[in-house]
Amino acid sequence: MIEVMIVEDDPMVREINSKFLKRVEGFNLYKGVGNLTEAKKFINIRKPDLILLDVFLPNENGIDFLKWLRSEEIGVDVILITADKTIERVQEAFRYGAIDYLIKPFDFERFKEALIQFKERYYEFKKGDEIEQSALDKLISNNNLAQESEGLAKGFNKYTYKSIWEEINKRDKEYFTSEELSEKIKVARVTVRRYLEYMEKEGQLEKLVEYGKVGRPQHKFRKL
Repeated sequence: MIEVMIVEDDPMVREINSKFLKRVEGFNLYKGVGNLTEAKKFINIRKPDLILLDVFLPNENGIDFLKWLRSEEIGVDVILITADKTIERVQEAFRYGAIDYLIKPFDFERFKEALIQFKERYYEFKKGDEIEQSALDKLISNNNLAQESEGLAKGFNKYTYKSIWEEINKRDKEYFTSEELSEKIKVARVTVRRYLEYMEKEGQLEKLVEYGKVGRPQHKFRKL
């Protein structure tokens, strides 16, 4: 499990982010803290793999904490979660090694996308002492994801699209329902259904409508 620390002074926001974290497979909340003093204390006890860090803290600044981590050569990755959307702050965050920057308010899908991309990189780096250029390029630019989601209509998330399509590929030419996919990838059925309808319009899926004796007709899909 990837150990995560959340640094957020608002208890309600901290709880929401904690619940979001529990919904993403492979991550465990090591500690949620409300200030940088607590964060430093628990890092000295046990270093997490990832920190979800707010910028605006009472009498403190998350960017200063990020700079402290780098000056102390503490090997931990950081995702900024903040309402600060100024270009100067975003640039500063990336200059000091933040791996992503989430601007409040954000939805769960964007949160999940950030964590999944981190997880892919985390485990790729654990495979050995060296990495091939092709694998590194994929991690840096996320080329495959960008290609698969290129041209998506407004309101569709590239990570959700990718997750659904990967599950569809596992089923080859078999028919499936939105309910079956929803259970597998842990995304709401109505959301999955919307993406399947979109994929059908793209010409990637075939839809079959089965009428039973009672109830609504069942919609099934399969890959073309």
